[in-house]
Amino acid sequence: MRKTSIQLGILMIGLLFSALTVKSQNSSSTESAKTTDGTKSDMKTYVIERNIPGAGEFSAEKLKAISQTSCTVLKEMGPDIQWLHSYVTDNKIFCVYKAKNIELLKEHAQRGGFPINAVYEVETVISPETAK
Repeated sequence: MRKTSIQLGILMIGLLFSALTVKSQNSSSTESAKTTDGTKSDMKTYVIERNIPGAGEFSAEKLKAISQTSCTVLKEMGPDIQWLHSYVTDNKIFCVYKAKNIELLKEHAQRGGFPINAVYEVETVISPETAK
């Protein structure tokens, strides 16, 4: 049990670093991102934790269907929410999103039938570049 907790902690740290690195690659900060009309974007980056028993055993077809459902809902919701990518583990899926607010994430989850067990707003970006 302790080994599993340690592994989950290491995974969470890795996921957060990955999310932060993605954010760093996309823009220097969420505040400096520009929309297509040149105005400042107010989208924030979030990591969502979803408890889904057996997620690591899902077939490629099931993961594709889940992805398609998510993309359909996102298209209906408009440009204020974007799914970047997700990490599938044994019993959880960690998703990285950009959105104007947490309420949009909750609406997406409700409309798509996805659980949200925790949401973490990315506050700061660090990566190996930070060490230089």
